[in-house]
Amino acid sequence: MRIAVTGASGFVGGAVARALAADHDVLEFGRRPGYRFWDLTRGPLSAPPPVDAVIHCAGSVTDWGPSAELFAVNLTGTRHALATWPGARFVHVSTASVYDPHVPHVMTTEAEGPSRRHLNAYGASKAAAERHVLRHPDAVILRPHAVYGPGDTTLLPRVLSAVRGRFLPAVGTGRQRISLTSIDNLVRACRQALTAPPGVYNITDAEPITLDSALRTLLRERDIDARPLYLPHRPTRALAAAVEAAFLLARSPRPPRLTRYAISHLAQERTYDITAARNAFAYAPTPTSFTSASTW
Repeated sequence: MRIAVTGASGFVGGAVARALAADHDVLEFGRRPGYRFWDLTRGPLSAPPPVDAVIHCAGSVTDWGPSAELFAVNLTGTRHALATWPGARFVHVSTASVYDPHVPHVMTTEAEGPSRRHLNAYGASKAAAERHVLRHPDAVILRPHAVYGPGDTTLLPRVLSAVRGRFLPAVGTGRQRISLTSIDNLVRACRQALTAPPGVYNITDAEPITLDSALRTLLRERDIDARPLYLPHRPTRALAAAVEAAFLLARSPRPPRLTRYAISHLAQERTYDITAARNAFAYAPTPTSFTSASTW
């Protein structure tokens, strides 16, 4: 099978491309040297090579940024990828951020998204992209949550950068459950999605874990002498709103450390039902593990 992987120069796309290259003809598209260059925001490819399937991993993953830029990458870029290969199987790597961030997610099913309520342009743009992909007759949409593992440039660095002395500030009680998605499980799902029935599927590790367990295990694996320090949800959320307003007023080019989006993913349960993937294509994920995190 000949497969085009967009965003192959990134964390997820790179892992997918490397894994599939073992038994498929993989065309790697990215915006860095060493890849087939393609800036998806500028339009479809004018003379695309024929492919059987597309795994669309390209996108902007940030909870703070100009709305126009995020929509250009996440929505317009997706439209251009679809237009380039309209007849191919289209595997769209989306996100659990398409669900309503204002409420807890308790074993949330695919039918509950995409929401039209969002805290930032990231969630809104990914939800809009999903709605466009759903028009394609041969599309599979995967919704991972909090992807981690070797090569992670977003989740792990953000957690570690929050450590202050011997404390890691967090929000809530620590008892709230969360579903995480290892890069290996997401790669497994992308491979299976090539022949899965069209549809939308949550993709996570085998079972949820508590936030406190995740943070303490990660700190231990990284040999960091710190422990989580939990802050009350409502005051911290109010503070985040004030910080965001101040950054917007100052037109700061750098993102605030504290955002309402980040808090919404820490302070409330974020668990997702993966029954649909288990039934449709025998998705059998491994448990959450931070073993060897010291080398990531």
